Amino acid sequence: MHNGRQAPHLANSRLTCCPVCMSITLCRITVTAYRVPIASPVATSFGVMHNRPAVFVRLEDSDGAYGWGEIFANWPAAGAEHRTRLVVEDMADLLLGQTFDSATDLFTQLTDKTHIRALQCGEWGPFRQVIAGLDTAMTDLEARRAGVPVAQFLNAEAAHTVPCYASGIAIAQAETQIAQSRATGFSAFKVKVGFDLTRDIALLTQLFATLGPDESLCADANQAWALPDAEQFVSACAALPLGWLEEPLPADAPLTHWRALADQSPCPLAGGENITGTGGFADAIASDVFSVLQPDIAKWGGFSGCWPVAQAIRNAGVRYCPHFLGGGIGLIASAHLLAAAGGDGLLEVDVNPNPLRDAFDPWYGATDRGTLSLSAEPGLGITDLPEDIAQYASFSGDLHL
Repeated sequence: MHNGRQAPHLANSRLTCCPVCMSITLCRITVTAYRVPIASPVATSFGVMHNRPAVFVRLEDSDGAYGWGEIFANWPAAGAEHRTRLVVEDMADLLLGQTFDSATDLFTQLTDKTHIRALQCGEWGPFRQVIAGLDTAMTDLEARRAGVPVAQFLNAEAAHTVPCYASGIAIAQAETQIAQSRATGFSAFKVKVGFDLTRDIALLTQLFATLGPDESLCADANQAWALPDAEQFVSACAALPLGWLEEPLPADAPLTHWRALADQSPCPLAGGENITGTGGFADAIASDVFSVLQPDIAKWGGFSGCWPVAQAIRNAGVRYCPHFLGGGIGLIASAHLLAAAGGDGLLEVDVNPNPLRDAFDPWYGATDRGTLSLSAEPGLGITDLPEDIAQYASFSGDLHL
């Protein structure tokens, strides 16, 4: 499967930039962790979410311009409050009163300046996730100052709508959840597998009999299997028209294992939510293992990292489908990134109840969720957080000069 292609070079900057380049001095940071109780836990092969968390961050500059971002907070269980404290107690000194040329400048500076801090505690993921959310907020601020939506800020020819697929569907409840998702406008679905191999295969086979002619189905194992089990799964499902099989192996499994599975899998392999760094994505592209790559804007990179990666994925002829499973800001940011990148990718929309997503326009009261229409307002189109979510705040910080 590997054709010897060299890993592409991925720049750490946008290919387009704000029409009016101005320095940005940050004077205020507001960050809040939220946690919503849920009636039905959300299960994955590696753990169960007993509530829905999110961390939203707002940056404001000395001219009063502002931007919103979201920081990944699903794992571990105390992740939301931890990430919020990282912003307040470990990052504020690198932000308040500091001047940046752009979001990319902020991303680069914070990555460099937190290297030893992350190394000292071994918490590479949390620092990367915080930087990603701050970068998203800074990009929102830049686009807002430029007077254009983020998608057009990145690419003047960006689409104004993106197609969506229904995600987060537990295999054991899939028939009911797919029917409910279908009723809200979805025609593409993704189910979570990786619980019991024999049962997963049987249930997945039954599901295909319930699909309409224009509907598609993917499966996500969430890194559940070693190579022998993954091989058994793809062999047993060889006759099923799976859209893709996501993370059948751990993200850090040897490349030889990924290649061995890709060589015998009749369905496309997908991954990327647990790949970080431009080098990591360059290697993934060059490996020829993945037919679908799925960077997560809230886990690594923000726009400054994920926009060049999205372009490289598209240029390599690989399908770009951003991963996301969180609150409304990150999902809207992912939609703007997909709209700018173009192609035949789909936006991931978790269909499990989540007020931290559903309270945001364009999700609030939406009856058709199969397509998302981007706001024509500057930036991400978010002015203030919805009042309805204030009751779920668990920890917050408001720092200013």
